[in-house]
Amino acid sequence: MDDKQRIMQIIEDKSQEFIEAADHIWGTPETRFAVKESVQQHYKVLEQEGFDIEKGVGHMDYAYVATWGSGRPVIGITGEYDALGGLSQVADLGEHKPLVEGGNGQGCGHNILGMAAVAAGVGIKTFMEEKGLKGTIKVFGCPAEESGYGKAFMARDGVFDGLDLALSWHPSDVTQAWGSSSLAVLQAYFDFTGVPAHAAAAPELGRSALDAAELMNVGVQFLREHMIDAARVHYAFIDAGGESANVVQSHARLYYFVRAPRMDQAQDLFKRVEKIAQGAALMTETQVKEEFDAACYNFVPNHPLTEAIDRNLDLVGPLPLDQQELDYERRYTDTVPEAGKQRVLSRTKEAFPDLSDEEVRKMAESTMALKKYPLAFTDTASGSTDVGDVSWQTPTAQFSGGFEPQGTSAHSWQWAANGKSSVAHKGLLSAGKTLALTAYDAFTNPDLVKAAKEDFDKTFAGQEYKVVIPDDVMPH
Repeated sequence: MDDKQRIMQIIEDKSQEFIEAADHIWGTPETRFAVKESVQQHYKVLEQEGFDIEKGVGHMDYAYVATWGSGRPVIGITGEYDALGGLSQVADLGEHKPLVEGGNGQGCGHNILGMAAVAAGVGIKTFMEEKGLKGTIKVFGCPAEESGYGKAFMARDGVFDGLDLALSWHPSDVTQAWGSSSLAVLQAYFDFTGVPAHAAAAPELGRSALDAAELMNVGVQFLREHMIDAARVHYAFIDAGGESANVVQSHARLYYFVRAPRMDQAQDLFKRVEKIAQGAALMTETQVKEEFDAACYNFVPNHPLTEAIDRNLDLVGPLPLDQQELDYERRYTDTVPEAGKQRVLSRTKEAFPDLSDEEVRKMAESTMALKKYPLAFTDTASGSTDVGDVSWQTPTAQFSGGFEPQGTSAHSWQWAANGKSSVAHKGLLSAGKTLALTAYDAFTNPDLVKAAKEDFDKTFAGQEYKVVIPDDVMPH
């Protein structure tokens, strides 16, 4: 048995402990930084496997760094375990049915994501022990990827300093080494304070905070015509001033996300949004107070590392699913709207241009995208990830692991329902193996580490990672 086969066998041999931990996290879904129960499963596995764990890093109670080994290279693997609000879902059910009405749910697969990172760390650590291999492996437990951006706070505090490279991954409905970017984002709350009054008897005495909030939103709508096409601005009402229509609302609170391909672009756009908030307050004679929430950088893929991941995805191979598992996933793909099915057809044709129309149609209509998508480096960006902050500090690569039903979306009840299935478990092991094999490449091939650093230096020549989260803003 060669070295890589041995690493994969180690992960298979220990698979039950990873699966049980991932299922437990699925059953205790927690959001943002309040992931007390979820992180315990990471501690349990890593401690029994001999890692030293530093808890409470980055001013976060439930962030950690688990370390084993000594010397260089120092390789980091990042993992997450936070859930999403409002995505509670009965497992294995082909329709939307919350376990807890309005409750949290693992609608982005982070129960699998984080435990695959742990599995990778355990797999490579065990192999290094067996072979007496030198080097240091670090597993990073990162809360609040969904909106609070734990890795950005960790980066601000120097938690990733000293790494030679970092590896990550994310659940998806396709398997592909990640050659694309992501959007930088800044998030803030805007609190408007006005003067209450009787809305019928003395409206002239009131100053409406709700009017101010609505004017801010209208102002941002007009801003959309004057920002770059790739930028995105989203908002939510956190407080609309109460339920009494006969009162001039004295308080209102908005939550804004401002995204763009680069951080400097996002910062420029954010300043314009701030001016609109100030203008809305001026028009309504109210007061506005901004509360900065979080921010994260755009992700920048390291080419040599990403290519190494792509090769290891080939070695690990497609998920070994039987017909029963493929049929199981049909309960979710049957819920995909026609527009979603057309999107799958289009992306399949784009990814595999040499296939016939019939072959493309057959692939697109399958419940699972078992064929690995080819690696393509592109500037295309859509969502945001705090892995971006890591990529600005050390050579970083990641991939998508396709164990979700084809055509379904992240942040959906379908992903939450699929999160404890045997398909998800096989996705966990596949991702863990891919990460561990890429770490092995770095530990045993100094040329890969050298090439990754040269690519990093070339990519970021003249650019510097500048912390954008103010010093007085703490994770919350």
